Order: sequence, then structure tokens, then C-alpha cells
Amino acid sequence: MSAPSSSAPAPLGLLLVDKPGGITSHGVVGAARRALGTRKVGHAGTLDPMATGLLVLGVGTATRLLTYLVGLGKTYEATIRLGESTTTDDADGESVARTDATAVPRSAIDDGLAALRGEIDQVPSAVSAIKVDGKRAYARVRAGEDVELAARRVTISRFEVLAERRDPTSGTVDLDVVVDGSSGTYIRALARDLGAGLGVGGHLTALRRTAIGPFPVADAVPLDELIRAGQEGVGRAALRPPAAIATALFPSIALDDDRAARLADGKRVDIDAPDAPIVAAVHDGRLTGLVAVADGVAKVVVNFPATVEG
Repeated sequence: MSAPSSSAPAPLGLLLVDKPGGITSHGVVGAARRALGTRKVGHAGTLDPMATGLLVLGVGTATRLLTYLVGLGKTYEATIRLGESTTTDDADGESVARTDATAVPRSAIDDGLAALRGEIDQVPSAVSAIKVDGKRAYARVRAGEDVELAARRVTISRFEVLAERRDPTSGTVDLDVVVDGSSGTYIRALARDLGAGLGVGGHLTALRRTAIGPFPVADAVPLDELIRAGQEGVGRAALRPPAAIATALFPSIALDDDRAARLADGKRVDIDAPDAPIVAAVHDGRLTGLVAVADGVAKVVVNFPATVEG
């Protein structure tokens, strides 16, 4: 990797990465750090090693935006295998039960999907990254502990079958599905619960995150391309300015020089804008901060130092 010039500004922005399978989210963060020449990289929401698709990284002070990305709804494309249950509710686990699912009618599958749409109480997989008394649930399971996680309320606005394949030899039914779910939704748990509801068991064999809020995976850079760009010394070209991300998430206001300077100092300023809990304040194309607007007054929620973006 070409080392950045000591006089170059620190890298700053958001990075949309198309994660390949077989690598952890932390591994993607490490690759981004090397490609960008900085350790100041964080991510908004993890993907299992088996999973592929969109991972959003924050670089430099742009990591302050990640809080607002974590809670966005997400879209996934996945393959659910009915007729087999595993220890991890996905293909990485050991098979624990098999039941011929080929006789399950499509009408029953559709009813099962419908039962898992809307607001539901979902019990995450025991091998999730949720912390139990300060330790990851999956770590406790690997240590031989029995882990029972509490149900969480999530919203599934779409859970539909795109394709179906029945295999009489194995007794399994593979369903390619698309899911729109709120933050905190576990697609492995949907696979498990669909199979359980049909009485044949189920697990996830493939998972790809295709969107986070308004950001599609089609706009992401493949990880191998990011690594190659880093080796060529142009990894920063993939960074998106914080202003571009913030204005896609929130209403925005343009600031003049005086208001930008006062907000940068943490002062309140008069502003002609509708009331809103979060507004992106932009000055000369740069994100000055996120502000709350009430009764014509803007108050800083999160400030962004006046450093060069990109």
C-alpha cells in the first residue's frame, strides 16, 4: 500500500463496501484501514462471515454518523432450506434434525410467511453477537453454555418467495426469499421460525444484504477493488463526503458563513426551517453538523470539525 503523504488531510467520509463471504465484518474494517491508511474506521451493523452484501463504514469523524445508520431498515435476499435444522440456524452449523419437507404445500408456506410479517417478537439465534452479561452469546455457546435470549420486537414489512426448488432425494425445499426488516431483525431466526411453524425445521443457506435505508449494495465498492485501490494509493476515492450521506438521511439547510461559524462554536442560531429533531446543516458543500430545529432556532446535536472531506 502506498503510504499517504504526511501533509495530506486525514481520510474522512463514509464507505459503502460489498462484503464477500468468508470474512468477518471486523476483517473488512481491517482491510479498509490498510487501504485508507488510517485506524479511524468503524462500521454500522455487522454481517456474519457467511453473509455477503452491504456494509457501511465510517472513516475519521464521519464515524459520528454511524449511530444514525445502525437503526435504518435493511433489505436482504436469502435462501431458506426447509427440512433440516442446524445448531446455528444457518449452513455453518451442524445438522440436528431432518424431516422430509417436499410434501408441504405452497399454500402452507405462504401462510407461514404471512405469520412472520408485521410486528413480531423474535428470539435471536443463540449464536448471535448479542452480549449476555458482557460476553457475546456465540462465545458462551462455544464454551458449552446453554444460552437463552429474550425475544425482541421487530417489524418485517416484506417476506416473500422469489423462487422455490424441491428436492425429493434430500427431502428439502429451498426458498429464495426477499426480506425487508427493521433494525435488529435476524434472518436466521426467520428461517428457523418458518421451518418450525411448518413442522419440518429450517435454516439459512445463503444471505446477502442488498440495502440499508436509502443506500443500495449496487452503489458499494467490492472489497477486492478497495484493497487494490489501496495498494495503488487511491483508496480514498471510494469515500463519500459526510454531507452526501447526511442529506440522504435528513432534511437539510444551507448555512451562510456567519451561521456556520456560530454553529461550529456550539452556539444556537436563528434559521428559517420547519421544526425537526435532526437536520443536516451544510456550508459550502461541507457538513457542519446535525442540528435540531425548533421554533426557528437551530441547536447543535452533533458537530463536525472543519476538516477537508474526502
